[in-house]
Amino acid sequence: AAVTGILLAFVCPVTLPYWMLIVGNFFAIFLVKQLYGGLGKNFLNPALAGRAALVACYTSQMTSWIDPSTKAALFGGADVVTAATPLAMMKGGEFEALTAQYSLSDMFIGKIGGSMGEISAMMLLIGGLYLIFRKVISWQIPVAYIGTVAILTLIAAPAGIDNVQYMLYNVFGGGLMLGAIFMATDYVTSPMTHRGQVIYAVGIGVLTVVIRNWGSYPEGMSFAILIMNAFTPLINFYVKPKRFGEVSR
Repeated sequence: AAVTGILLAFVCPVTLPYWMLIVGNFFAIFLVKQLYGGLGKNFLNPALAGRAALVACYTSQMTSWIDPSTKAALFGGADVVTAATPLAMMKGGEFEALTAQYSLSDMFIGKIGGSMGEISAMMLLIGGLYLIFRKVISWQIPVAYIGTVAILTLIAAPAGIDNVQYMLYNVFGGGLMLGAIFMATDYVTSPMTHRGQVIYAVGIGVLTVVIRNWGSYPEGMSFAILIMNAFTPLINFYVKPKRFGEVSR
């Protein structure tokens, strides 16, 4: 429950009222996890399912981001300056404004608007390398997911922006790093075999790019992971290793 609560907080705007966060956590813990049998029985990532519920119910509050130079009051009540995220600017084709307002170094370090758990690609990469080094997660899912998005955005950059720039803004922007390292690698909702994990991660990468380019929202990480969570049992069924001594048919 603690991990779910922290991860849900990481994918919500810092200005979100606390009572809405409690609603999202109730959905994540009670409906997504406990009703399916508790720990290890849920088929969707609880934190992302909670976020999806909040987006559906409180769209305006879940898509309002403060300017990175603005201070937000701890208990609300103060007016803050809202700003478009880099992904929202790319969604609108505002590439000149994007590169003028947010440099790639800003994207990498985290001097951008967005949820607190997705703004600094540098810190997320450090956390990911630590988890891989400690063997808490395997490298297949993060590498396959990030690599898929990188390749697709590199070869399909729109007019008005350099291909490499477009790829880096997509990789460093939004919740891609957070999803690849901390969400998609969830033991319960990801495939068991390395081959299955690669298939799963590539599917998430393709869906992320599709949603970012043709969906209603500028971000596609959470919905892409939830969709592929539903396919995890099918992937496990088709890529499970044969038992020793089993006769092929």
